Amino acid sequence: MIIYVDGDSCPVIPIIKDICNSRDINYRVISDYNHNLKVPEENLFIVDCEQDEADFYIANRIESGDFLITNDMGLASMVLGKKVNVLNFNGDSVNLNNIDVFLFQRHVASRERKNNIYKSKFKKRTREDDESFKNSLLNILDGR
Repeated sequence: MIIYVDGDSCPVIPIIKDICNSRDINYRVISDYNHNLKVPEENLFIVDCEQDEADFYIANRIESGDFLITNDMGLASMVLGKKVNVLNFNGDSVNLNNIDVFLFQRHVASRERKNNIYKSKFKKRTREDDESFKNSLLNILDGR
């Protein structure tokens, strides 16, 4: 099993690193070269800055039984057919039963942006958000 991380704007990389290192799990953080991530060189995979380049890199390499951590629901929908576990940055499991809801939310947000309708600023990530993600990841890895 390999844990793939969509590294661009991923706030939970330190948590993933700690868990993977403590359990000797192979992980790969995929990012374009505009991001300066504090990830060991052997775990960092740099791609071009073209749109969706990291997504295609992951989608072409991920295999059944691997794991994906991303907030990109387009990428999640591409890999779910490969029987991959997907978790978003909030610790929510993304699967064939709920991907439609996530994709619809993405569609609605896109339409609102096109119509210059913007929600209030994103709330700041809290320690509880990180703890929720950590617990979800550990539960999945432990088979619960």
